[in-house]
Amino acid sequence: MPERKTIERAREDAREGKSPSTQAGEFVREEIHHVREGKHGARSTKQAIAIGLSKARQAGVKLPKPGKTAGKTAGRSKTSRDTARPKTRKRSKPSRSRPSAKRSRAVRSALKREGRSAVSRSALSRQARSIARARSAGQRSAAAKKAARTKGPAKRSAAARKAARTRAARS
Repeated sequence: MPERKTIERAREDAREGKSPSTQAGEFVREEIHHVREGKHGARSTKQAIAIGLSKARQAGVKLPKPGKTAGKTAGRSKTSRDTARPKTRKRSKPSRSRPSAKRSRAVRSALKREGRSAVSRSALSRQARSIARARSAGQRSAAAKKAARTKGPAKRSAAARKAARTRAARS
């Protein structure tokens, strides 16, 4: 169950008109913190991200279903349940049943046995770079332009200062 602060931050992002992926980022961030503080582990960085995205879908963030190339999660019935619309509006109880206590415990204990290095700074950096490499130059350029457009003056100014510091450090 996501923390209340995480849900509030995601709702605030939604009110500000930010994209569903930005809203879901709050849940991923929370999941990374959980692994770092030792609540449980993760086999890989992708797994930690996938758990966060799953929680985001359950909390009502309108994320698209993962694509066919999304690895093991693509064909999972749980993922399709997360993204499926409720069959009827009148029912107060969700249409899908909760997993049994035994299964819940099994999943939690399996995650507890996993390592913590999947969410280290270097692992997250590696993941981000590999995903960026998979995108085309046009897509990367469009993302950068959109970021510059939607950042706002204060954040833009801070980013420019950071970029200047980075350039100075490299030369």
